[in-house]
Amino acid sequence: MMAICRQFMLVYCLLLALPLTAAVPLAVDPINNEIAIVVTEEPQWLNTIKATDQISFIVIDHIAEGLMTKDANNKLIGGVAQRWELTDDKATFWLREDARWSDGKAVTAHDFVFAWQQVANPANAAEYAFLMRLFPNGEDIIAGKMPPESLGIEALDDHTLVAHLTSPTAYFLELVTFISFRPVREDFFRAQGERYAADADKMISNGPFMLTEWVHGASMRMEKNPHYWNAKAIKLDAINVPYVTGDPNAIFNLFMDNKIAMARNLDYSATKMALQRRQKLRSFKDGSVFFIEFNHREGRPAANLNLRLAMRHVYDAAELTYKVIGLPGNSPAYSIYPGFLQGENDSLLSEYPPNVPELDTKLALQYLEQAKRELGVEEIPPLTLLLSDTPNSIKQAEYFQNVMARTLGLEIKLDRQIFKQRLAKMTAGDFDLVSAGWGPDYLDAMTFADLFTSWNLNNRGRYKSDRYDALILKAQSTTDQSFRNRIFGQIQQLIYDEVVVLPQYERGYIYVLHSDIAGVRRSIIGGDENYTYAWITSREELQNKPTDGVSP
Repeated sequence: MMAICRQFMLVYCLLLALPLTAAVPLAVDPINNEIAIVVTEEPQWLNTIKATDQISFIVIDHIAEGLMTKDANNKLIGGVAQRWELTDDKATFWLREDARWSDGKAVTAHDFVFAWQQVANPANAAEYAFLMRLFPNGEDIIAGKMPPESLGIEALDDHTLVAHLTSPTAYFLELVTFISFRPVREDFFRAQGERYAADADKMISNGPFMLTEWVHGASMRMEKNPHYWNAKAIKLDAINVPYVTGDPNAIFNLFMDNKIAMARNLDYSATKMALQRRQKLRSFKDGSVFFIEFNHREGRPAANLNLRLAMRHVYDAAELTYKVIGLPGNSPAYSIYPGFLQGENDSLLSEYPPNVPELDTKLALQYLEQAKRELGVEEIPPLTLLLSDTPNSIKQAEYFQNVMARTLGLEIKLDRQIFKQRLAKMTAGDFDLVSAGWGPDYLDAMTFADLFTSWNLNNRGRYKSDRYDALILKAQSTTDQSFRNRIFGQIQQLIYDEVVVLPQYERGYIYVLHSDIAGVRRSIIGGDENYTYAWITSREELQNKPTDGVSP
């Protein structure tokens, strides 16, 4: 018996001596200079060539840096580029000689040339390939008519990059902050093959942090990149992502239990509880617009304009926003454009007000009957609505399902999918309708306006209009902002007239942030939220506290 006890004590002491690597991170850990956050879904891609989703963008914005970037105040500044020059026909960038990858090798102009070529390369099926149409030969490369190496960009040497432009692009410096324009080093990319950026050890970083752990579907960890050219400005040593959940209540409870540093999307119940516990409430509109997108492909019932008109005249975006979603900060949307976009003297939506659909069931039923005649059916077959499996998405979809059944007698089947599978089915066109949304990629209305062009692979419903395409090409060929705004207004009207989508709401947040965190950047453009320049205020107190020779 004594021998067994001695063996037990030996094992117990050995366990105590082991490092506590499995311990759940704290929301704020001033001793180790780390914080913990949550993401609502597993990132789909951390491959900058292919990334399209907001969750991936949040991670990528911490670990990869482009030619241009944003500072702590969201001001456009040089990233890898130390200086630059933009003219009507080209952009020249001179790269920092101290820009490094996380393995210590230099970031060169060749890394940008290779990355942009791969975005255009049809073999990669990059959904943002259309952005490479800005460069000579881009359109032909995307169509498979020319090799990627013929893209109109060149590295004059290791630290000088020239991007030739097919037309004046006033927003180009803003554009190259976007994910698809981040560098990719060819030797590392080819060595990883199809697994490139699929795991933490299958990627390298040139940003302020590097991904050191990735347990798929469960957790991630980003650590400060010691080779980052501006490492002295980065105050956190690590950002932990120990939770993946899209449940707002679960996220709020994690915050209140001191397990994550921020909780957003608070509902009324959580908002009330936060106030009771004297939490400071903050608000933020992220510039994202959500909508029901139709499948316009030939043979799909939703390709019929009269069916779409019928749905529009019974769908109430205000009721959805205020009564169904019920989350503070959101506002009904009647346009593809969010409210932050600027016109000439006021917001774009003030200068070009969108149409607000009239709710009229009698008129909707007339459109429905016309749709049946055109489709040659007595009844519209059941329609499938593709959506995420998050509680908020399900609630919105069930509202849509109920409205269509109650007013038009339409049967809507709900196809709930996890994040990655929903994106895959959207790309394949495996839906009649899909709950979708769009956030800005750069600071210009074009990031919303060109969404439904025939060449944009993010046009999941494959809406096609020669007039729409022509309007976009006109707006892309000039720097006259007054003229461009008029075109954006015409685009808005065309989307309304042809019911390309059913706008739902513009997203806003009520959120709470840990009181010991400062410097968190909320960003309409790129990944939000961003902790690149954040710091732990209580760590300063800890470092200044006398220790009597004992380390904390």
